[in-house]
Amino acid sequence: MTGVLARGIEQGYLWPPATASDGGSRHGRSAPFSPRFSDAMGTFLVEGGRRLEGRIRPAGNKNSALPCLAATVLADAPVTLENVPRIRDVLTFIEIVESLGAVVTWDGPNVLTVDAAEVRPDRVDAELAKRIRASLLLAGPLLARHGHVQLPPPGGDVIGRRRMDTHFLAFRALGAEVSLNGGFTIRADRLKGADFFLDEPSVTGSENAIMAAVLAKGVTTIRNAAAEPHVQDLCHLLNGMGARISGIGTHRLTIEGVDSLGGARFAIGADHIETGSFIGLAAVTGSDITIEDAPIEHLDSTLIGFRRLGIHCDVRGSDLFVRGSEEHVVRSDAFGAVPKIDDGPWPAFPADLTSIALVAATQAKGTILIHEKMFESRMYFTDKLVGLGASIILCDPHRAVVVGPSQLRGGVVESPDIRAGMALLIAVLGAEGTSRIYNIRQIERGYERIDERLRALGASIEREE
Repeated sequence: MTGVLARGIEQGYLWPPATASDGGSRHGRSAPFSPRFSDAMGTFLVEGGRRLEGRIRPAGNKNSALPCLAATVLADAPVTLENVPRIRDVLTFIEIVESLGAVVTWDGPNVLTVDAAEVRPDRVDAELAKRIRASLLLAGPLLARHGHVQLPPPGGDVIGRRRMDTHFLAFRALGAEVSLNGGFTIRADRLKGADFFLDEPSVTGSENAIMAAVLAKGVTTIRNAAAEPHVQDLCHLLNGMGARISGIGTHRLTIEGVDSLGGARFAIGADHIETGSFIGLAAVTGSDITIEDAPIEHLDSTLIGFRRLGIHCDVRGSDLFVRGSEEHVVRSDAFGAVPKIDDGPWPAFPADLTSIALVAATQAKGTILIHEKMFESRMYFTDKLVGLGASIILCDPHRAVVVGPSQLRGGVVESPDIRAGMALLIAVLGAEGTSRIYNIRQIERGYERIDERLRALGASIEREE
């Protein structure tokens, strides 16, 4: 075991055991303990049908942590990130950054510092890159700082085609030359500011464009940019490092290029996707749960979507109380039309929560259409839910009709990707009987110590190798 994972374990900063009082989210050193992750194919053994109770805090936003880690490569001084989720994808990304010459140290349970002063624009290791799609986020910062970058094809969840053309459109608009050779190579003597329109509001495409533009000469205007909370986090971090970005939170960003970026300290925001997952968890298990320090300002579309399923939440200061023990009745559209939950670019209902909403719909009285517009393979996990007793008609790769409520029963399932894996875990927690989930490394790519945190709420879940 090498690198930042080993150092974090040795220093006592990674995976301290959870406690019932804090849901496993408090900072603090704890030893001895063993590493949570290994190359073994772990499983979860779950005894479902229990009502949960208590408080849980969402971890730092996974989709913020990865681009923020990539942004540290732009700095000529150390950058400290707080509230970093301790998940597989983050640790893999750190391995990639270290392989390029960065020095990464854990300063606390969820705090790390990256010194990228000596980063080299070497070719990223293909084995590391294929583990996560976020490896492509190094293209923008390496290009901006060193003038060239060579990357292998990225990996990630198998949820359908995920275009990279938007990234290339942005790089070419800034004056770079892009060549495809199995992976891709990008070169530019000095990037130049430009005004361009992205062909789609791609999150990673926008993030790469932003990171490339902050060191470009002149002013860049990015129109049709993504505006998700994680894109906003990235922009705020970059401004803290000395960038000049305006229009944050909108689909039109203006970036005044600077000559260099320095160090900064930045706290990653709470994960709105994990928050939505906990809403679904409360509803499926019939539990009243308090989500502490929820990102309330980013939950408008999420709460609207769950309200269509009859799931209601109360905002209590910075906390969100989920009334999961109430009967959930699907709210029909006007004149009795079948309602739907569909995703879209921010601020629409998040695509990463459609799997969770679909499982929650199995426990709501009524009929609803779940329309996942963005990824054509994300809905295929519904056959696993049908095997657990759900009443679902998969109309096509993007649409499923759910009729509820259904009595779910325990079974054996396998996690196909991060979000579907969490959705299946929620389903078996609400099902009667014992279940086993294989390939839980997929869930652990996006959810920090989820078994410990769920046990703190009263769930019967054990992790086995």
